[in-house]
Amino acid sequence: MDTEQVRLVPWAEGDFWLLERTNSPEMTDHLGGPESEEKLVARHRRYVELSSGRMYRVTLADGGETVGSVGFWQREWRDSLIWETGWGILPEFQGRRLAAQTARAVVEEARAAGEHRYLHAFPSVEHTASNSVCRRAGFTLLGQAEFEYPKGHWLTSNDWRFDLTGGDGG
Repeated sequence: MDTEQVRLVPWAEGDFWLLERTNSPEMTDHLGGPESEEKLVARHRRYVELSSGRMYRVTLADGGETVGSVGFWQREWRDSLIWETGWGILPEFQGRRLAAQTARAVVEEARAAGEHRYLHAFPSVEHTASNSVCRRAGFTLLGQAEFEYPKGHWLTSNDWRFDLTGGDGG
């Protein structure tokens, strides 16, 4: 899949504004709603200081306009360490297949980082668009899982997996 329309720029101190933009009710509907300013500041610190994985600002390759964010980070999942990924494309850029290109670009970054065989995404089962992104980006649907995110908010997610070694096609 073509990833030429997007570029991943490592998250930096000056990217806090993007967290504020993606903290809208529309963008957080499937994640338990907007976070407080205090939680956003803490999230920004985690993004800047992430030592296992990496967060990115997503820009258009032609012109450099910021369209969203994406990242991958380590987590324990079913007694193994994996990479987990998540993304958000700003509303005015949605519907252009940029999210699928972004997901494919982060697959390449996670593959280059090594360390783990699998990259997982866990969108809510009700989030049709994110589940479609996983499918278009080449992830394999493994089934459903219950997640607590944010703390105190349980949701049913789909477990999508990408085999970074190319071993099982997903």
